[in-house]
Amino acid sequence: MKKTIIALLLFAGSFAAEAQELVWETNVTKAMEISSKTKKPLLLFFTGSDWCGWCIRLQKEVLKTPEFANWAKENVVLVELDYPRRAPQTADIKKQNNELQQAFGIQGFPTIVVANATTKDGKVNFEGLGSTGYVAGGPAAWLEVANGFFKK
Repeated sequence: MKKTIIALLLFAGSFAAEAQELVWETNVTKAMEISSKTKKPLLLFFTGSDWCGWCIRLQKEVLKTPEFANWAKENVVLVELDYPRRAPQTADIKKQNNELQQAFGIQGFPTIVVANATTKDGKVNFEGLGSTGYVAGGPAAWLEVANGFFKK
């Protein structure tokens, strides 16, 4: 009995560790470099991490799950664009996030945009593949929506 419990704890722990291994870039230029090397689109997560209830719920129910972690590692480069009310941010990050919010026409949080990014003549161009926000039903429901972006 003890061996079974220990095995289950180790198994569950491996999923928790896997979900925590995800790297969310906050610098879109760095994320674009990774995207270019890996040939994966950007997943831009527009969030209000310290005040937006739906953002916090999306994090808990989807973005911090092993299912999402496995999917993300295979399919996208993660970028968190945060608009906190209390947490400090550098002026550069604030400027970058505001410019991207305007470029994508983001009016509410959470919003997730999947896009390819290219640079031509010093200008960044984004090709939107799709966008979504909170989707009820946990990781399976959310991933079904996200996978639809790649079928277009």
